[in-house]
Amino acid sequence: MGDEVTGESGDSRELDRLVFFSDAVFAIVITILVLDIQVPAISPSAVSRELPAQLIALEPKFFSYVLSFLVVAIYWQAHHKVFRPIVSYDGTLIWLNFLFLLAISFLPFPTSLLGEYAQEQISVVLYAADTAAASLMLAAISWYAARGHRLVSSDFDDAQARLEVMKGLGPTVVFLLSIAVSFYSPSAATYTWLLLLVTDRVVRWIWSHHVL
Repeated sequence: MGDEVTGESGDSRELDRLVFFSDAVFAIVITILVLDIQVPAISPSAVSRELPAQLIALEPKFFSYVLSFLVVAIYWQAHHKVFRPIVSYDGTLIWLNFLFLLAISFLPFPTSLLGEYAQEQISVVLYAADTAAASLMLAAISWYAARGHRLVSSDFDDAQARLEVMKGLGPTVVFLLSIAVSFYSPSAATYTWLLLLVTDRVVRWIWSHHVL
């Protein structure tokens, strides 16, 4: 595999290839997500009567699609933010990124499962486990690149690097919490994902009060 650091003083296009490849995976995943929503097959004579009810029945699939679209959008932005200070790469970084993309590219399956069986605990657990793994790998990329200024510039702020790792671990905690909640109520577990809207703010507040 090889861990030799590459690209710091050479051609930055090699590092760009890693980011562009990741962008392509994100684009494909977003495209695949919508394919799970199929237009109802209704006989022409019954369309006006049955179509509204058939569309309402697709509500769980619309919900899981929108949810995953937003999740992918958040992870795409986070991925670019993590790679912004990185100026070089090695084999370990490449494989950490592949493991992150493994979790992202798997997302359409638990999305489909959630859209079909939203009330089943296994659907919620699988979705939360996959997204938690993605968050964990993104935090690992950030930690690995910044540790000892291994793959970032020498003037990159160490405190900011630690904060970014903590912010990356926030979603992991939320998704793991939802797995615990799913043992009591799968529906309630999905509502805990709303905590993702305030995770960054909570982490910043804790960090500013020097608890970490």
